[in-house]
Amino acid sequence: MSLSAVACQKIDKASAKAPAGRKQSAVMAALTIAQEERGWLSPETLREVAEYLEMPPVAVYEVASFYSMYHLKPTGRFVLTLCTNLPCALQGADEAARHLQKTLKIGWNETTEDGMFTLLQAECMGACQEAPVLLTGHQRMCCKMKPPQIDALLTQLRAEAAKEERKG
Repeated sequence: MSLSAVACQKIDKASAKAPAGRKQSAVMAALTIAQEERGWLSPETLREVAEYLEMPPVAVYEVASFYSMYHLKPTGRFVLTLCTNLPCALQGADEAARHLQKTLKIGWNETTEDGMFTLLQAECMGACQEAPVLLTGHQRMCCKMKPPQIDALLTQLRAEAAKEERKG
């Protein structure tokens, strides 16, 4: 499977911001685009990105494996990333973590049996004043996440998934 035409257009747009001949500068954008399209970055996808950007596959893998926002194995439909750095921990991240793990019946870096949620931990997300912070899908930041807010979020995400399933 090759990158879609839409993905290639987005990567081209990102690489156009770099100086001529520096297409590989768009590697992070290309990885993000490929992951959004496929859900995770398989070895095949990493090779496709490398080929498209005309760079060694190992260089693409080095970037993908360095940053926690890239997934090198399949994830759940919703990726929940909880900040566990000290400021969040002091404001209840440990309690939030225990609550998430108990409610979802999974540990860190695990996915629920139904494939709905993957739980990750992260270092600082730069929103210490909003602690504890939970990121959904690397795109939406949820703040002051105590157990009641977590339960409401999980209910909302399950409802979104059910609505999408009824549509499709």
